[in-house]
Amino acid sequence: MKVEVVARGIIKPSSPTPGHLRNLHFSFLDQIATPVFMPMVFFYPIDGDVNVGNFNRTEWLKKSLSETLTRFYPLAGRVKDNAFIDCNDEGVPFVQSRVKCQLSDVVRQPEPAQLNKLLPYELDNVGDLILAIQANIFDCGGMAIGVCISHKIADALSLIMFLNNWAATARGDSYTVPPRFDLATLFPARSISGFKPSTGIFKDKIVTRRFVFSASMIAALRAKYADDGASNGEFQRRPTRIEALSTFIWSRFMATTHGKPDPEKLYTVLHAVNLRTRMDPPLPEYYFGNISRFAIAIPSINSEEECFGIVSEVRDAIRKIDGDYVRKLQEGSGHLNFMKERAERITKGDVVSFSFTSLCRFPLYETDFGWGRPIWVGSASLTFKNLVVFMDTGSSGGIEAWINMKEEDMARFEGDEELLAFVCSAPDA
Repeated sequence: MKVEVVARGIIKPSSPTPGHLRNLHFSFLDQIATPVFMPMVFFYPIDGDVNVGNFNRTEWLKKSLSETLTRFYPLAGRVKDNAFIDCNDEGVPFVQSRVKCQLSDVVRQPEPAQLNKLLPYELDNVGDLILAIQANIFDCGGMAIGVCISHKIADALSLIMFLNNWAATARGDSYTVPPRFDLATLFPARSISGFKPSTGIFKDKIVTRRFVFSASMIAALRAKYADDGASNGEFQRRPTRIEALSTFIWSRFMATTHGKPDPEKLYTVLHAVNLRTRMDPPLPEYYFGNISRFAIAIPSINSEEECFGIVSEVRDAIRKIDGDYVRKLQEGSGHLNFMKERAERITKGDVVSFSFTSLCRFPLYETDFGWGRPIWVGSASLTFKNLVVFMDTGSSGGIEAWINMKEEDMARFEGDEELLAFVCSAPDA
């Protein structure tokens, strides 16, 4: 897939940001967030005349983005010293490109590493930027909108909030809920001396593969682990789709890449958890920022091939992220010490960590800029090893697992017959 950049520009807010909003201080959770871009790519077929349609589409994206940035004013600013955002209206980079292939070819057999070409920046090249956009026009006239947002300022729910507001503005909807940016009042910043937020980023030899699980195969996995639980007396209810899939993927990872577990190492399974609903009282969804943490489970490993108890152990870990957990997080020092210790162990290789984050049930497919919903929403190849991102396939009830691993681990993992028995080859399963 050849991508040729034809124009670069900067989109600024349509109205200047008031002086009293100039500095937005980081929360503690923003301070410790990893300095990388989170990617998302939305694919839209052509509607009407190719040349006129795409010129209008691109100009309308720019205009509506400019209007949206008046509400999301920090996104047009620049990060300063991992401490605050200078909301200076410097603007959002907006790249336009031509893609020398058909949109349908990419959607039919997407290759994660190729999708990075549809993004305006490399994901670890975040610098002081917060948001960047790339509008890609295919030979057929279809369009892919690549979005990069800095993890220093946003979690996945915040990204979705921005996208939905931008799309609503483009459609001409008169009412959108404005975001709240005062997270630092809830999670005050503090000194994080001795902790490197970039811990865990790997530049080389990380590969990404996309595995599609149909609704029927997910149901089979849910039944499989419910049966295992019944025989072991561990599970009290049927596992969710994400619980079943993450258990299956982790167990196949362990079986194919580690063989017999090393007693000297700590094996952990992490699940991203939205803190908004777990605070007391709950925080509205329109709060913008990093308002999520990972629940960490330490699975029991009974044999090389089977890892029982993961579902209940993950549930227990997630259950512990409650009001008390959030209050301790707001105090900061205890969690920071834990993060430092964990980072040190990861750097030494003492911890084998596997992380899951789910975008399922997020309204990604409702991102309609006025020319219809996307026919597909994809991610890209990330810079973290042993990270899985779950996304809905669309309306069919299936789930895409975007799995990032070291090259040698992926070579063994993707050839696993038990894994492949549950994976569907159809793009819209």
